[in-house]
Amino acid sequence: MGRDLFWLSDKEWARIEPHLPRGRRGAHRVDDRRIISGIVHMLRTGARWRDCPEAYGPYTTVYNRFNRWSKQGIWEDIFYALTGRSVVVSTTALDSTHIKAHRSAAGAKGGISSRPSDDRAADGRLKFMP
Repeated sequence: MGRDLFWLSDKEWARIEPHLPRGRRGAHRVDDRRIISGIVHMLRTGARWRDCPEAYGPYTTVYNRFNRWSKQGIWEDIFYALTGRSVVVSTTALDSTHIKAHRSAAGAKGGISSRPSDDRAADGRLKFMP
């Protein structure tokens, strides 16, 4: 199955490389160019992180790098270096979820009940009143 994978060009990579974090402690990072290309690919396609093509590396690595750098604000610098403008305008959430309900899902037949409740049936007074 042929896929159109996204890869950063040499020119794009040269523009964003100075904005990458350096000198961090911990395990050696996986190839930044491959992971960033995977992140951009996933953002462009809108697919689930779990569906990330294997060519970009483990999907957990791709997602964790995106998540960690998002919290640190690194993506704003990278996107600015790529596009020349700030990508973040505002934060908006839109949910178009809908659930199909059966026509009688709102309850039983409507209208006022003419039958008195059990509490008032015996002598017309509420049972808890003296």
